[in-house]
Amino acid sequence: MILMAKTKKKAPRKAKEKVVVARGKRKRAIARATVRAGKGRVSVNRFELTALENPFFAAVVSEPLAFVSPEELAKLDISVTVEGGGTMGRAQACRTAIAKALVEFTGDEALRGRMMGWDRLLLVEDSRRVEPKKFKGPKARARFTKSYR
Repeated sequence: MILMAKTKKKAPRKAKEKVVVARGKRKRAIARATVRAGKGRVSVNRFELTALENPFFAAVVSEPLAFVSPEELAKLDISVTVEGGGTMGRAQACRTAIAKALVEFTGDEALRGRMMGWDRLLLVEDSRRVEPKKFKGPKARARFTKSYR
């Protein structure tokens, strides 16, 4: 007896949607931004940008969005995951990651030029880090003083 293998018809492949992931760093904070076609949502750690409690944090994170036209922004979904660091380090890391992802997704050199002209740190990570404490003092550069004279 010969067994016949059932053959499944393969579904036609869908074209892969364009997804761009970019990274931004500031001090100890690291953010990853994902940009894809969507309905105009912007979220940070699964919270909508409009739902964030700190208005200054939301303003810093939304700064790169001002360089993109509202019509074009309404067609994009931006999702950011950020960890480490403090509040402002996180905000600036998100800002850098979003700006890099937008430039890469659109491929627009004029957008890149406008961002660089406004603030270079939108696209280039700030290389400054916290200086480590030394063993002869209470902080990185301060030194213990004598107080018995």
